[in-house]
Amino acid sequence: MTNEATLPLEGEATGAGADALSRTALLYTVIGGSLLTIVSAFLAWTWTAEFPGDLTYYGSPAPIQALSLVGALLTAAHALSALGVKGLRWLTPTGARKPVWILSLGTLAGTWFTVIAIAVVLGGFVHLEPGAYVALIGSLVPALAAYKLADDSHKAAAAKKLPSWGEILIIIGAFAVGLYVVTFGIDTDDKEPQLFVTYLIIVGFAAFALLKSGLFDRLGLLTAKNRQVTLIGTAAAAITFPFIQQSGDTYTLIAVNILIFATVALGLNVVVGLAGLLDLGYVAFLGVGAYAAALVSGSTASAFGFQLPFWAAVIVGALASLIFGVVIGAPTLRLRGDYLAIVTLGFGEIFRIAMGNLDGTSGPDITNGPNGIPNIPHLELFGWNFGESHTVGGIVLGAYANYYFLMLLVMALVILVFARAGNSRIGRAWVAIREDETAAEAMGINGFKVKLIAFALGATLAGLAGTVQAHVNSTVVPENYVFAGPVPPNSAFLLAAVILGGMGTIRGPILGAALLFLIPAKLAFLQDYQLLAFGIALILLMRFRPEGLIANKRAQLEFHDEETIDQAPADLATAKAGA
Repeated sequence: MTNEATLPLEGEATGAGADALSRTALLYTVIGGSLLTIVSAFLAWTWTAEFPGDLTYYGSPAPIQALSLVGALLTAAHALSALGVKGLRWLTPTGARKPVWILSLGTLAGTWFTVIAIAVVLGGFVHLEPGAYVALIGSLVPALAAYKLADDSHKAAAAKKLPSWGEILIIIGAFAVGLYVVTFGIDTDDKEPQLFVTYLIIVGFAAFALLKSGLFDRLGLLTAKNRQVTLIGTAAAAITFPFIQQSGDTYTLIAVNILIFATVALGLNVVVGLAGLLDLGYVAFLGVGAYAAALVSGSTASAFGFQLPFWAAVIVGALASLIFGVVIGAPTLRLRGDYLAIVTLGFGEIFRIAMGNLDGTSGPDITNGPNGIPNIPHLELFGWNFGESHTVGGIVLGAYANYYFLMLLVMALVILVFARAGNSRIGRAWVAIREDETAAEAMGINGFKVKLIAFALGATLAGLAGTVQAHVNSTVVPENYVFAGPVPPNSAFLLAAVILGGMGTIRGPILGAALLFLIPAKLAFLQDYQLLAFGIALILLMRFRPEGLIANKRAQLEFHDEETIDQAPADLATAKAGA
């Protein structure tokens, strides 16, 4: 006899079927709205070419329209994945609702920002063409429909095992897409700030959606399993960048400065991220290395009047920063917390003021005072003049491309030092000091000695980057080394880059430095409100992702232990694959 209690009730079956039907209808609505947005990208959004980017063409999307098109394509693809379309199911291993909702929101925000910007720049909505209205409606519909979708988040199933060549192809494809996305952002014209803002919106929402979909976790497993391929791919992508620049050295210079900023941020990460020492004057060590290199590199304004080869100038700059790190750290590192922060802030200001006073009037004539040390000659290594263009494989590389490759080598060295130090016995002592200095000292760790080593190592890495910065800028002035200002690197932005990216990690400060240098460089028109926007961004970050954009496992567990406890098996698999 059948047990009636085990049979589903008619109402329950009807309700389940209705929910499935409703979900399907909502997903088709998302797809329909996304297709409408895609069509709008091939229509004119305004009748006049006065708006930057010229959105008057039919059948040929401008770059800013192409961003909305890409957002709509990603939204539709994830919606199709949610419908179970074969070949797209891999897009949503942990559920489709969150990525679809986030992608539709990003497309909505980017599209509406563009249309409103057109109205503001041209003086009213009367300047809009029908394509703009199609884009507004097309981007709004998926966002409303995705909001009504039921949450289907679940733990990701085991990924299908692929042959090694398939995994390598996926990694190569991911690096190729990443290189294109980064290059697109750096190459945006400074005269089109609306394009860069839309780019930030679309890329930011897309990255968040891919994180929620679980794709980044699966890519992390593949890269950990194929570590050598990942390293080679990273190097190849970085080396390729100058070769795909079609506008000369303009954007390569931005990339060089990003690398310098990121290298210094990695050095600060030793002090703040590993040892937990709040240093508010760290940019002074960058200045020490830059000034030391400038004085011995043959500048016409140098008080010493001689020129050392670059390798010797690098050693001088690094040693000078090391000595300053030890001299400043020895009497101050017995302090903790806010007291240490105040002392390091004072050191940074003292350095800047001292460099401005060593002008022969207020003090000895060494640094040429506020005028700085100009006319620093370009480097020359093995007969290769860094100030000249060179042709490689039929492609002309400008002068800044030479410094770009040099900074890649410097950054690789800093990453190697950071990784080795962080995984060493002294690195574990730094982490112990950071977590609880009293408990660490009770276990036999010499807190003062350990902190002094961290301080000295961080200063040395900053000085190393400073030697290259002096030759890239060809001049060194005290105003470059302030605590806070609109132009990075400065101490506030360096500290923010470490916190934003993720303390104690390698990729985190690099990403944070790239964002914090690129955004001010591209949005110069917001200079008066830059620090306000900067503060708002930090508040939002502390609220929604306090561990940083790329967090280490310890920080992630501290801030999200309830959310991450279910991911422990995946983390264990990642660790095994990395081993």
